[in-house]
Amino acid sequence: MSDYKLLIGDCVDKLKELPDNSVDAVVTDPPYGLSKQPDMAEVMRHWLNEDDYEHKGAGFMGKSWDSFVPGPSVWRECFRVLKPGGHLLSFFGSRTYDIGTLAIRLAGFEVRDQIMWVYGSGFPKSLDVSKAIDKAAGAEREVVGKHPTPGSTALRTSMGNGWQTDPDITAPATPEAQQWQGWGTALKPAHEPIVMARKPITGTVAANVLEHGTGAINVDGCRVGTNDVLSIGSNNRDNGSINFAMADNKDAQTQHDLGRFPANFIHDGSDETTQGLVEASRYFYCAKASKRDRDEGCDEFESKRHSDRNKDDGVGGDNPRNRTNKSRQNFHPTVKPTDLMRYLVRMVTPPNGTVLDPFTGSGSTGKACMIEGFDFVGCELSDEYAEIAKSRIEYAKNNVIEDEQKTESTTSLDNFFED
Repeated sequence: MSDYKLLIGDCVDKLKELPDNSVDAVVTDPPYGLSKQPDMAEVMRHWLNEDDYEHKGAGFMGKSWDSFVPGPSVWRECFRVLKPGGHLLSFFGSRTYDIGTLAIRLAGFEVRDQIMWVYGSGFPKSLDVSKAIDKAAGAEREVVGKHPTPGSTALRTSMGNGWQTDPDITAPATPEAQQWQGWGTALKPAHEPIVMARKPITGTVAANVLEHGTGAINVDGCRVGTNDVLSIGSNNRDNGSINFAMADNKDAQTQHDLGRFPANFIHDGSDETTQGLVEASRYFYCAKASKRDRDEGCDEFESKRHSDRNKDDGVGGDNPRNRTNKSRQNFHPTVKPTDLMRYLVRMVTPPNGTVLDPFTGSGSTGKACMIEGFDFVGCELSDEYAEIAKSRIEYAKNNVIEDEQKTESTTSLDNFFED
């Protein structure tokens, strides 16, 4: 039976409780650092001196914990506790991926790949430049119509520091606003990158796998199931389309029973990611989000909003998901689908392995580990989120679907810690 341990406090301090080379994989969703970008020269001076850079200001939803991406000190601890060849998978925001990945490189990891998680639920958070010009000029815009469904989430528009529902269609009031009508400041978010890094291996991958059980990717365990006829050979493909689709156009070639080779692209199966791409989307893993997933195991908690901002301040921010800020029992603002996290932990964790998440949040990685049969160690700074994580993980541990094959762990997590 899989087991888990939650450590409450700063992850840099708490990870010191784990011995060297004691976990098999790190899968995490850290702060994206979506605040105002600092002076990167100053950041680099700190990081190269192995000194923590402390960023002032608030990030997503005004939360101080999201003010900046984790620095190398966090990843150095992850590096230490990982077995040689152990993989690290970490989400980042599209505009802070480069900074977050740099910190991981500085900690000693080698970057192996980037996985793209693509979804259709992102909401544009672009500033309407024309409206901003009129607002700065003190000019009142004429209402020329109404949106078809005023007040709906899909019609929120970014204004200043927050979000407000704007049911009116207005016309530019000044010549300058007319000139910049239709211009904005951002694109619709539709993906989040995941860095795939690995603790370096001494010697060959084969020798490392035999000694430590780490260093490889579970290809067959992550194949994309299909009824199509596939080929595992590399010959006898007569055009690029057949090569891309891995279609078997020769009777002599054999088909892999488990499906297509896993790619560094994952989608959510939404209409936005499949319409017009039906032919292509079926070649990649689909991690669908369940509506009941978020609150499973949280019956004892009072429903809350994940931000205390009022309507005047708005409920926006830079996170492309969970846009509505509805009252929920699991009110963490950046919950990842369990199906997605199951796929990721399965990809990089050996049988009977242990997964570490230094930024546990509401416990999606731990929940995934319980279902997949891995042990889990999580760190969480917030007592409030840690309680939610514990309930969700415990629920998953006690309610695994009968047809899920769970593997007994041969290592007790109690050995990792001093009582």
